[in-house]
Amino acid sequence: MSAFRSELERLPHLLSAHIMLTIVALAIAMALCAPMVTLALRYRRLRPIVLGAASVVQTVPSLAILALMVAVFGLFDMAAAIPALTAYGLLPILRNTVTGIEDVDRNVVEAARGIGMTRGQILRQVQLPLAAPVIIAGLRTATVWLVGIATLSTPVGADSLGNYIFSGLQTRNTTSVLVGVVSAAALALVLDALIHIAEVAARRRSRGLGLAVLASLVVIVAVGVAPSVIRIASGKPDRPLVVGAKTFTEQFVLAEYLRDTLEQSGVRVQLKQGLGSTVAFDALSIGEIDAYVDYSGTIWANYMGRHDQPLRNEMNTQISEWLQETHGIRCLGSLGFENTYALAMRRDRADELGIRSIADLAAFATDLTIAGDYEFFARPEWESVASTYSLDFDREQSMDATLMYAAVRDGAVDVISAFSTDGRIAAFDLIVLKDPARALPPYDALILVSPQAARNERALGALRALVGSVDAAAMRRANMIVDVEGGSIADAAAALR
Repeated sequence: MSAFRSELERLPHLLSAHIMLTIVALAIAMALCAPMVTLALRYRRLRPIVLGAASVVQTVPSLAILALMVAVFGLFDMAAAIPALTAYGLLPILRNTVTGIEDVDRNVVEAARGIGMTRGQILRQVQLPLAAPVIIAGLRTATVWLVGIATLSTPVGADSLGNYIFSGLQTRNTTSVLVGVVSAAALALVLDALIHIAEVAARRRSRGLGLAVLASLVVIVAVGVAPSVIRIASGKPDRPLVVGAKTFTEQFVLAEYLRDTLEQSGVRVQLKQGLGSTVAFDALSIGEIDAYVDYSGTIWANYMGRHDQPLRNEMNTQISEWLQETHGIRCLGSLGFENTYALAMRRDRADELGIRSIADLAAFATDLTIAGDYEFFARPEWESVASTYSLDFDREQSMDATLMYAAVRDGAVDVISAFSTDGRIAAFDLIVLKDPARALPPYDALILVSPQAARNERALGALRALVGSVDAAAMRRANMIVDVEGGSIADAAAALR
């Protein structure tokens, strides 16, 4: 019951953020549809182009559009989420508006023209009122779509009800997932019902019903903007220091660890969790987040594009210099542990095949299946390992990092791309394969600080004190508290102290 209560404490903020995303994107989509509808109606040859362009957006996965907002345009948070959501809201509104207006009885239009009405008057006073039920039906479809798609905004830093779902899936917190799913579904149903009533009001020409819907929508919009208004009215600083986290348990725990430390030193902190790996780095570079923990191997291979492997200390020195010179990012040092990528197998399966290293694995790979997290097979580290050891697996599967451990435990796959500090390695009796050729670089957990936060001496002093404070055993234990024992992120972070 306490876990449920804890999740509900986050609901007002995340629900209001979700409403804000949905309403703003919907309003922009409606505004953009007006000139597009005018073009489609006035110039018939442009209609397939206008409707086709809106249709093409629907074929692109929503997460891909969100990722493009960050990678191509350098946008983050609501600035990344709203354009993507707006693009998804265009088609149903546009299509229903054009169809509804075109389906108005031609005799009625001719009669209006016969009494001297202009084209604009016919559109405003005849076609739009008669097409209103069809137009509102399109708005209804767009609204439900946007409520659902808005849950995917979490990886680009926009708070939404998706925060519950992403964090819950990664930390095996069923309560969190259920609260997120139920809340999003309830919001979609409420908005759908209200717009349906608006559709009925338009069909019946009922002003009273229409005003009731309008009043209800005003209340919902007020819920969305209330937190911002309250924050401004209270006179609190507009922006706290933002600590980021990627999409796996260790990152959630470390973000909480950093937050606890900063708050104890008197710094206001906000968490941005569930960020994509490159999204987190880009967000730090442009100052949208102020601090997070990244790994030396990721920076070295993914961001610096380096494939050589100097000694650990030399690598970390070069990383620190590169971050400062190219992005103004301050690297404070390592937390004290390494969480390297590693290939792992179930112990009995490895014993059966006589495998103890990745070199041994090469002889059997063509008959085995390997699973990795969402980005593993696209990373330079995998290319390095595969080419160094001539690995050619029968099948490569990308899956959620949480699920792949259960998959190898249950024999659904033979090998996984494990994280060396994951508590499930010991809990599931997995064996980490040795890397004799050192194809994988070191992965020291480095504390990174944005250029703006580097000027905050209080925050910088608090974070510097964490250098060397966590060893691999402590991190493994903290991860196990969440992933194996079902404990909370707060409990795991407290265990690091």
